[in-house]
Amino acid sequence: MNDIVPWLTLKSVPGVGNLLINRLLEIFESPEKVLKAPTGTLTRVPGITPRIAEAIRRQRTSDAVMRDIDQVYKKGYTFVTCQDEDYPSLLRHIPDPPPLLYVYGRLSRLEYPLSVVGSRKATPYGRKTAMSLCRQLAESGASIVSGMALGIDTAAHEGALEAGGVTIAVLGSGLNHIYPAQNRELFHRIAEHGAVMTEFAMDAIPDARHFPMRNRIISGMSLGTVVVEAARRSGSLITARLAAEQGREVFAVPGNIHSATARGTHDLIKQGAKLVETANDIIEEIAPQLAVERVPRQPRQAVGLSEKEQRVFDAIGVDPVHIDDLARDLGQAMAPLTSILSQLELKGLVCQEPGKHFVRHPDYCDSCGP
Repeated sequence: MNDIVPWLTLKSVPGVGNLLINRLLEIFESPEKVLKAPTGTLTRVPGITPRIAEAIRRQRTSDAVMRDIDQVYKKGYTFVTCQDEDYPSLLRHIPDPPPLLYVYGRLSRLEYPLSVVGSRKATPYGRKTAMSLCRQLAESGASIVSGMALGIDTAAHEGALEAGGVTIAVLGSGLNHIYPAQNRELFHRIAEHGAVMTEFAMDAIPDARHFPMRNRIISGMSLGTVVVEAARRSGSLITARLAAEQGREVFAVPGNIHSATARGTHDLIKQGAKLVETANDIIEEIAPQLAVERVPRQPRQAVGLSEKEQRVFDAIGVDPVHIDDLARDLGQAMAPLTSILSQLELKGLVCQEPGKHFVRHPDYCDSCGP
């Protein structure tokens, strides 16, 4: 591990961002050498003006930098620099990789990373699909990268954790600001099975400007980006665009043509993103990188159902069906039907969507998506 003080000292120089730091490191090899370099030598680096060179020469380690370092080590977090082995290898190849990361957990577990992103206002279909898809990808050996936001991001992390796999969360804030606050427990669970990481200082708030910067890391450290649900103007589409610009694969899961959260993903498909129905659609595209046995998805079998439960279960499929239509088709009174549906929900066989509509859980359906 490098001495982190020079890294943060260089990072704190006004006017010196990621691009300039990386240029300086290419020439001087270490932050220590950059900070000790003569002004005339510094100005030979493209983008380093005499003013910036002088600022580098005069920069001293601030109390804020030392407080930041103290907080990281007191909380059991770590720093990972772009020169460390644990730094995500794919991230090094984007135009402006962060020179250092704040990490809670272990990045050394990261293998075959795939990012999965989508709407914060996800539909039940979107959440179920993201969770099922990420569970299968994690079972195949992929690491799931997302942003720990509500909706699709949360479902992606949960799916990977359910499979006992590795998942990485990239924050748009410092590690002292868990955002959203509702995901505090998830924050710690992710760190146990992977890592939570950020390029922002410990006390950085979740500012709106940070999230596009966060998105370039999500796509940049991944072999490909999967968008599950996204409106036409959303951060998820920014992540997909960044992935394409970084030369990474872009995938999209189709949704309901009447849903606003499907319009962005459908636009991606029209623009050339690969349509995803199952995890194998992703694995096949990146087979050279992800060496796993591709097994056709087999739906789980519903067992231990009573005759009445089986009859109701058989009447429910991938398309949402209203309880009134079920009652009519089955010739069933509403009260006992409601009781049976509640039992099927408790057993995880069917899911209720808004407006008293019911669908099978994707795990129990041949054609319910991933």
